[in-house]
Amino acid sequence: MLIFLAFLYFCLACSVIWLALFPGGRAMVLQMLGMLQRRLQWRVGGWQRSGNATLQASWSGARGVLYDSRRLLRRHWAWFAVGVPLVLVPTLLALLMRRPDMLPDYEPADTVVDAQVAVLLKGEQLVPPAALPPLAFGTREVELVRPMLVDASRNWGLLRPEFSQRLLLVFKIMKEKYGYEMALLEGYRSPARQDMLAGMGSQVTNARAFQSWHQYGLAADCAFWRDGKLVISEKDPWAMRGYQLYGEVAESLGLTWGGRWTMMDFGHTELRMRGVMRR
Repeated sequence: MLIFLAFLYFCLACSVIWLALFPGGRAMVLQMLGMLQRRLQWRVGGWQRSGNATLQASWSGARGVLYDSRRLLRRHWAWFAVGVPLVLVPTLLALLMRRPDMLPDYEPADTVVDAQVAVLLKGEQLVPPAALPPLAFGTREVELVRPMLVDASRNWGLLRPEFSQRLLLVFKIMKEKYGYEMALLEGYRSPARQDMLAGMGSQVTNARAFQSWHQYGLAADCAFWRDGKLVISEKDPWAMRGYQLYGEVAESLGLTWGGRWTMMDFGHTELRMRGVMRR
């Protein structure tokens, strides 16, 4: 669909440029309109001779509209050449450049793919796992991958229940079905911290305050706990396999997984709810 729109825009832009810069092009278009008018007139003339008064009246109106359109195009061709691209270009660029993460509320809050998962969400209220030791988040290995993580919030109580219960169910499935023990790296994030991280560059985040679901308790960054250490980097084949499974499980619960974004964030999940994020 996007390829078709891009091709359509290219053809339209070339046509407008041709009409704007080449008088011969405008003359050709006007000539074609004239030929169309004469052909219609010839056909309607036959109908007129057959005594069809209704068609004669319709042709008179159509001929007037066609004549007025030609005259308007001839007199104001420069305005058309400038105005049409100004109207179409922003819309087409928005369609071509859009990404899923640019649409904060496209997804309903109760999107659940698996019927069995829906039953689980309505049943047992899952409890957060025991907190990991603070030193685990301040090691050199962790700082290289996720700077400033030691000051992040890992308070499950600051997450909205609609999201935290789904995330806890992801943790449960990952451990029981695949043998991966998950760890919460960061949940709720204050607006001040969001701006601070955005100031560190696009390699950290592009979102400013209140542009991230972290500020609404509807997003979390997670990784894996193995042999008493956090494993965050996707360069570890075991962790990369875990992130892929993590994304599949999260999406089956109606969550959005950052691993599908242009700037991939494999450990990130969020629950997009309409009417929550500020515009």
